[in-house]
Amino acid sequence: MAISKAQLLAATERGQANPSPKAIKARYDARAKRLVIDLDSGLRVLFKPGDAQGLQRASEADLRRIEISPSGLGLHIPTLDADLFLPAILEGFLGSLAWMHENAARKMGRAGGQCKSESKAQAARANGQRGGRPRKTVVEA
Repeated sequence: MAISKAQLLAATERGQANPSPKAIKARYDARAKRLVIDLDSGLRVLFKPGDAQGLQRASEADLRRIEISPSGLGLHIPTLDADLFLPAILEGFLGSLAWMHENAARKMGRAGGQCKSESKAQAARANGQRGGRPRKTVVEA
């Protein structure tokens, strides 16, 4: 995709008029199990790697090497070929919308399954008195 000189100039002016905070330091804190990003504004952002698209299965060794783009707006993890866009992180987007919806649904399902309430406990006791969960049977065709 080619852009004209006028388009480049206009984009540059928009960027200068509304500058985004830039990353000046990024690291993985193994003790806290969080990615830590220090910004030129003095703000520090921390998040769990598993909450970011592309980092769900990252090892500590992968996360020890984080590169900051020359603009300060991007983070790159070379061993995973994963890229994160700082303005999106600051807006709360740690992945594509489709990925975030899927990830949120998975987390809600997991949390709902771990929910402990008196009504849930009563239902489990009543089910246990009836013999518990029925065994799976194999039906031969």
